[in-house]
Amino acid sequence: MITGLHHVNILVPEGSLPQAESFYSSTLGLVSAPVPHLQKGTLLWFNLTPDGSQQIHVAFGPNPEQDSRRHACLKVGSPEDLLALQQRVWEHHVRGGEDAPVHADRPGGENSGAKGVEYPSRFFARDFAGNRLEFTL
Repeated sequence: MITGLHHVNILVPEGSLPQAESFYSSTLGLVSAPVPHLQKGTLLWFNLTPDGSQQIHVAFGPNPEQDSRRHACLKVGSPEDLLALQQRVWEHHVRGGEDAPVHADRPGGENSGAKGVEYPSRFFARDFAGNRLEFTL
């Protein structure tokens, strides 16, 4: 039986691990986890949970569908945390830079996902490589 989600793997262009490290650590606040010795420099792991039982893995590869609806959905602990994270992501998007999100839903604006009462509190962003991320309670 399936008992949970261990990791989600996202793709970034070759040579862009520094941008991934910056965005996922600094902007999203995720903690880097050690990768296997023989794969250092080719991928990154980030813990979603304090014990590292859930992670995001970042590897090299093409993202041919830059507007794909495929995404990872990351859970945030409180409405205040969700709003604070959205503000950080938005500010990084507006500030720009090589590690900046290419899209971010504006705080206080309408989110770019499907509409309905089933989705009361969430927002979307696309990281610097175009990976779509959803953040929710």
